[in-house]
Amino acid sequence: MNKLREISADKITQAVKLLSMKANYNLPEDILENLINKTESEKSLLGKQILKDIVKNANIAREEQMPICQDTGIAVVFVDIGQEVCIKEGSLEKAINDGVRLGYEEGYLRMSVVNDPIIRVNTGDNTPAVIHYKISEGDKIKITVMPKGAGSENTSALKMLKPSDGFDGIKSFVIETVEKAGPNACPPLIVGVGIGGNFEVAPYLSKKALLKSIGERNPNKEIAEFELILLDDINKLGIGPQGLGGTTTALDVHIETYPTHIASLPVAVNLGCHVTRHATIEI
Repeated sequence: MNKLREISADKITQAVKLLSMKANYNLPEDILENLINKTESEKSLLGKQILKDIVKNANIAREEQMPICQDTGIAVVFVDIGQEVCIKEGSLEKAINDGVRLGYEEGYLRMSVVNDPIIRVNTGDNTPAVIHYKISEGDKIKITVMPKGAGSENTSALKMLKPSDGFDGIKSFVIETVEKAGPNACPPLIVGVGIGGNFEVAPYLSKKALLKSIGERNPNKEIAEFELILLDDINKLGIGPQGLGGTTTALDVHIETYPTHIASLPVAVNLGCHVTRHATIEI
């Protein structure tokens, strides 16, 4: 039997701290590059100027190491932990939350988390994080921190469709969700779509879909074609950059699927604003 690899809780804390700051200061290269390209292809003159301002803002944030957006989000953390890993000198969950706390305090990031959805007293350190765990093979831990702002999150939606609704039903729901969001989700968007599983799985899939790179297609050819159809139809809505009109409403659409019940067709749409931030490290 292989000996378990030990990783200290403090090492995880320090990694999450750095990821929290990195994600808030640095727009992923694929998104930034796509935004730059859209400044050329956008048909609206106002839309072009807004895209240029968005790119300028992202560059300043990177150069000055300051937040890209004032809403530095609730920390969503994806943890892929190898089954041959043992966390020593502390618990994994506490280590992650300690890292978020330190990252937001030392990085001068806005504290946006309240301790109860009804009482609403600010926790003062942006914890607790929303943590998704996955057990995998191997002896490494892969951690991704995604700061998710409320503007785009509040426009996201879940619908339990009937299997007979098929592609047309899914398409109508996705388009309806984006159209209803209008300017409130801060377009141009990354549109994450989760299809399948059950009531709780579809939203998880839709959020995980936001981690995919611009231009990365679903491995299923039919689903990949559907992604492009949705992207084209969304950009025909005319919402445009920041909702002020134009041909760039979304930068990409990513679909994640999971097996489901014969009587179900759960579909979730998680909208990512033009500041769809995330940073990853493997330990």
